[in-house]
Amino acid sequence: MYRPCGTFDETYIQDIAIIRTPMHWSSLIAGIILLFSLPFLVSGKYLSLLNLIGISIISVHGLSILTGYTGQISLGQAAFMAVGAYTTGLLAVYLKFPFWLALPCSGVITGITGIIFGLPSLRIKGFYLAMATLAAQFIIPWLIVNVRPDLTGGTDTLVVPTAHIGSFAFNSQERIFYLVVPMAILVTFLVRSLVRTRIGRAFTAIRDNDLAAEAMGISLFRYKLLAFFICSFYAGIAGSLWAYWMRAINIDYFLLSDSIWYLGMVIVGGMGSVPGAVFGTVFIRTLDLLVKNIAPWLGTVVPSLAGVAAAALGPFVFGLIILVFLIFEPRGLAHRWEVIKSYFRLWPFSY
Repeated sequence: MYRPCGTFDETYIQDIAIIRTPMHWSSLIAGIILLFSLPFLVSGKYLSLLNLIGISIISVHGLSILTGYTGQISLGQAAFMAVGAYTTGLLAVYLKFPFWLALPCSGVITGITGIIFGLPSLRIKGFYLAMATLAAQFIIPWLIVNVRPDLTGGTDTLVVPTAHIGSFAFNSQERIFYLVVPMAILVTFLVRSLVRTRIGRAFTAIRDNDLAAEAMGISLFRYKLLAFFICSFYAGIAGSLWAYWMRAINIDYFLLSDSIWYLGMVIVGGMGSVPGAVFGTVFIRTLDLLVKNIAPWLGTVVPSLAGVAAAALGPFVFGLIILVFLIFEPRGLAHRWEVIKSYFRLWPFSY
């Protein structure tokens, strides 16, 4: 990574620091101030989008750890979010757990669920592992709907009480924003720190060549299951926040198409990149909102498409974007961002 001329590391702490220069610190502080000012600057529609982006970032970070860093593909992220959401609902509704206790419990229970479905990764990989994780996307919703419908509500909606911290209730888009966004920032920092540790290096070694990693003494059993636990834990946290944000849970919110969207966010942002998870989520969620706004207009321009524009345009554009990125920018938006930063660091002496 290039840094301004004259910037040197004099201690090991400086060398491993995530934020290194005064310019980085000033940019970070200014960005956080602007971010937390958004509830006073944007309308409720866009604030709802920001909350959705924040929740999605948490889930995509987990999927990035599993798929981008460890090389273990998963097609069941939405199902694991459902586990977190329904765990929160059951704990809050029937056991009266407070928000600050239901949230981590949902993450841990979802993480344990992820370990169960991650056990096949010890024997299979690639396409076969994708099919094994796809099973979770069908088994988990079936269990939620059919095993104890008197508790989960079955196919009906389960209403979740408002999250509270003391006397402060997160009962509006503006207030829930100050819960979701700090959590997304915290998860981003934790993931960025994790991938720089021994665990993160083990994940990368398994992704690059699991046989070589095992020969170097890395326990595939331990680290693959740990990757599944972390991925599912963050999915559970995202699902719990989703429950408190929507205040109502239905299994139709956690479909296979949603799992594919989360995987698409990892691809568009860049596999094995912490900034890529953020870039991909923001890009796909913003594009989805844009398409939903364009679809009614397209229906008025071409009346013959009015009945299918709203339903078909979104998946069509999503599939097209994934195809374009796989062909022309397989390393994602994160790589393009690094190229742009390197250009401006070296300009005008880019040779």
